[in-house]
Amino acid sequence: MTTGEKAMTVSDEKLIEALRASVTENERLRQENARIKAAATEPIAIVGMSCRLPGGVTSPADLWRLVADGVDAVGPFPENRGWNLEALFDRDSGHSGTSYVREGGFLHDAGAFDAAFFGFSDREALGTDPQQRLLLELVWEAYEQAGIDPRSARGTDTGVFAGQMYHDYATGMDWPDGIDSFLGLGTSGSVLAGRVSYLYDLSGPAVTVDTACSSSLVTVHLAAQALRAGECSMALAGGVTVMATPGAYIDFSRQRGLAPDGRIKAFGEGADGTAWSEGVGVLLLERLSEAQRRGHRVLALVRGSAVNQDGASNGLTAPNGPSQQRVIRAALANAGLAPADVDAVEAHGTGTTLGDPIEAQALLATYGQQRPDNEQPLWLGSLKSNIGHAQAAAGVAGIIKLIQALAHEELPKTLHADKPTTKVDWTEGAVELLTESRPWPRGDRPRRAGVSSFGVSGTNAHLILEEAPEAADREADTPTAPHRGPITWVLSAKSDEALRDLAARLDAHLGSRPGLDPHDIAHSLATTRASFDRRAVVIGDDTESLRQRLGLLADGTTKDPGIVRGGRTKGKLAVLFSGQGAQRAGMGRQLYQTYPVFAAALDEACAALDPHLDQPLRDLMFRQHDPD
Repeated sequence: MTTGEKAMTVSDEKLIEALRASVTENERLRQENARIKAAATEPIAIVGMSCRLPGGVTSPADLWRLVADGVDAVGPFPENRGWNLEALFDRDSGHSGTSYVREGGFLHDAGAFDAAFFGFSDREALGTDPQQRLLLELVWEAYEQAGIDPRSARGTDTGVFAGQMYHDYATGMDWPDGIDSFLGLGTSGSVLAGRVSYLYDLSGPAVTVDTACSSSLVTVHLAAQALRAGECSMALAGGVTVMATPGAYIDFSRQRGLAPDGRIKAFGEGADGTAWSEGVGVLLLERLSEAQRRGHRVLALVRGSAVNQDGASNGLTAPNGPSQQRVIRAALANAGLAPADVDAVEAHGTGTTLGDPIEAQALLATYGQQRPDNEQPLWLGSLKSNIGHAQAAAGVAGIIKLIQALAHEELPKTLHADKPTTKVDWTEGAVELLTESRPWPRGDRPRRAGVSSFGVSGTNAHLILEEAPEAADREADTPTAPHRGPITWVLSAKSDEALRDLAARLDAHLGSRPGLDPHDIAHSLATTRASFDRRAVVIGDDTESLRQRLGLLADGTTKDPGIVRGGRTKGKLAVLFSGQGAQRAGMGRQLYQTYPVFAAALDEACAALDPHLDQPLRDLMFRQHDPD
């Protein structure tokens, strides 16, 4: 071989080696790119939720009963807020400071708060906006609804994203002495999220969002982004609205923007204005892969979402149809879906003569197109027809409604809109108003629904919700192993009064869901809830006997052999081996030789005790029996 040939061979080998390295690097980059793309679009699992809404709704189950039964939850103004109701109402609202509406959707017990539970003094609680107090309580409930002890979140990088638009709690109030020092933090918007992070010891992002009526839906979008970016491993998202003053009614009465009867007729021919209400809702979120790894139950998925702005439209507060179309298309693109992949939309649907037609036309131009046929239209509904416009909590309330609709396989009707508005040409696309409830059964593909929220600020949000993966459903339906013997339900609280209240609430919950397995309840009570000082155990053979004793416990009765009550005492625990029993030489030798765990424990005990004994403990235990 000539020198030239040798040089060519070396050169060829280097070229081949370089090509191999390049192929390897390209494959690595391809895999890394695929990983980054998958992480950026991974579905977000909703693993817990909680809510307070008008109509006495204190849980997602209550909300489902309200919408499934077609309940109108609008009622009179609250009488416990110091509003001068007689002077406030003016049917014509011809002068400032009055409202021509005197009904809405209210949380009539919004001021109730278990101050001691969260370590508040009575004065600090009074100086703290009920919106902050409610959010603290609803976060706890969202964790417990997810089967997670809230205290186990301490020290984690959980994020908090909270929506709020009212800051009027301190307005015009005659405060008792000593309250002023608490009002600064107690009414600060930034502290809404920050106080949750502080009291629950969460170190992820803490952000309060105010984009007006789109606030809570924006929080879910931001939380999903933070989870996908790795800024937090779990996130709390939602919003709260409590109107401390009637200012919103006075302002919109001046603009003639309210429905005189306080009812929203979303997309109906009789739509004549919006109607204010209150509420709070919280979602507990994590990446789907993480939820599955941790074994958390998945209620539904946030498949995609988007946020945009109206920009310079025909008015700062006026809705913008093209912007609404763009945010819907952006959410579909984020989810990797086509319009026909979505079955229904929980609309913004405020019932105004300007806003509803614009929103309907945007839906017709997006979801109403490219559908297989008119037998599969987009079904359109709005929770606001039941409870009014919950403002900063409206979006999260709509999500909770849809999660319940997925679970119950039914799309509930929209109230007060039997005749769709003629201001919309409904023939321009396949969109139909839910004037009646209709089945929403599982099918060959996942069921999906959109949720829209459009803020008076011009900030729009749209989110696409998808049913939980089938594998999670099968796991939840797996039958439990047979169980024999008494069943024990463990309850705990921070006070005897709270313990009785817990027993009553559990009994009421079981009354509304008679098919629950008592053994599953026993497991959940023992393993997924926080344990406090005041405790009780009810014992029974079946749900009926256990519920009877829950009722007795709730009434304060303890003279029943199936009820045990007590409290945790402070102090250290000591274990004493009394030495009584059938000891014999060599006892434990076979265990020591057979089971490494026993051997390790005994070795540890011997190491601690032998310095204080005349003979090594193991020698005493294992020596052969001396017949003499």
